[in-house]
Amino acid sequence: MYPEKLELLIAGEWCQGSEGKSEAVLNPATEEEIARVPHASAADLDRAIESSQEGFKVWKATPAAQRQQVMEKAARLMEERHEQMAKTLTMEMGKPIAESRIEVQFAIDVTRWYAEEGKRAYGRVIPSRVPGVRQMMIKEPVGPSCAFVAWNFPANNAIRKIAGALGAGCSMLIKPSEETPGTAVAIARAFQDAGLPPGVLNVVFGVPDDVSRHVLGSWVHRKLSFTGSIPVGKHLQKLAADTLKRCTMELGGHAPVIVFDDADLDSAMDMMAGFKFRNAGQVCISPTRFYVQENVYKPFVAGFVERAKALKVGNGLDDSSTMGPLIADRRLDVMETFVSDAKDHGGKIETGGQRLTNQGYFYAPTVISDVPDSAKIMSDEPFGPLAPMTPFKTFDEVVERANSLPFGLASYVFTKDGAKAAMIEDLLESGMVGVNHPMVSTPESPFGGINESGYGSEGGIEGLDAFLRTKFVTEKDV
Repeated sequence: MYPEKLELLIAGEWCQGSEGKSEAVLNPATEEEIARVPHASAADLDRAIESSQEGFKVWKATPAAQRQQVMEKAARLMEERHEQMAKTLTMEMGKPIAESRIEVQFAIDVTRWYAEEGKRAYGRVIPSRVPGVRQMMIKEPVGPSCAFVAWNFPANNAIRKIAGALGAGCSMLIKPSEETPGTAVAIARAFQDAGLPPGVLNVVFGVPDDVSRHVLGSWVHRKLSFTGSIPVGKHLQKLAADTLKRCTMELGGHAPVIVFDDADLDSAMDMMAGFKFRNAGQVCISPTRFYVQENVYKPFVAGFVERAKALKVGNGLDDSSTMGPLIADRRLDVMETFVSDAKDHGGKIETGGQRLTNQGYFYAPTVISDVPDSAKIMSDEPFGPLAPMTPFKTFDEVVERANSLPFGLASYVFTKDGAKAAMIEDLLESGMVGVNHPMVSTPESPFGGINESGYGSEGGIEGLDAFLRTKFVTEKDV
């Protein structure tokens, strides 16, 4: 049974939409309807916007130490509800329960990190050129904030925005994905039960474009944070421009993996196979273009295929499953298009390449070798369990190929040569680079891309600063 009751959170109260509209939430492993998510009406959104403004006044005036106490209590409540939240996440998203547990723990860790870092939103005193004058730079909350987030990480995507805003002293109106609503609702319940004042956090659902146009059309919110696709990010940025809202955009990627011939191949294969098929490849920082130096290319492909075949694909609630389904039927069609195009361009299907069952949105872990750069999968993000591989000869060649796309979110490199690693770290056009391991996302480090992968960072002091503005005060003795 689905653990979470789905409601809107407006002005500190849980409610259904005033017009009674809703949509089904499906379990992607079974295709069964597990709940209905309510839609906010225009009147509901207006109440949420007004509430966000009032909540901001209260939360901004709350000392940072007291804000930390509320956020810490919310983290403890999430710890108590950890298993229930993980089950909710798996049922609506499909990922293995082990991955869901890790994601919920990440949400707890992010909450704690921002709670503490909010006490360190330091300004500075600037020496004056004039006697008797004091000059100060002050950091203050940017104002009521809003966020729209994708379905692939229901906890991570939501908490980075909620905790970042609250840690800085901002209120937050968030619209999680209607496909994976329960996890965000569970997070919000923890904050409400921890004593968060009414209006500091509002949660709404609805037709995405209708909600975003209504919310972004208001002057109340001064900050937008978005996680999702590049086309939608560009659309939202245009809407936000009319009211000159500050934006953080965490958009799509197409991460290259560069394996040099001096790399520890077994380590590279172990880490990249696990990372590639995590969440069935539905990860913005998923490794998606494998460039392997030609004299180790064949053993790397063979070893990667072995690891892909060893995965157990199944319902995420089964503890033995190591990969779950895709989020929806539409993603199966996308996988088939990528695979067919790769084959047409000369790629060889080493394993996988097909839908697995008639029930649930399962697609086989797939490895495709000898994929030319002209294939669609080498230029468009697949966002699924597909691993295209191609050989390269020289350092300069692979850098040029890795940097050939307009995306720049994450990149991965494997080499034992420290000088080579340092050189390619400087040359890769990417917001995050993992060398000999893939862990580019932690609560205390900046997470974000460049170019068409977006701008701004979540996580770290940079993520807190995204919700702060600078004020200069100069004061003369009289």
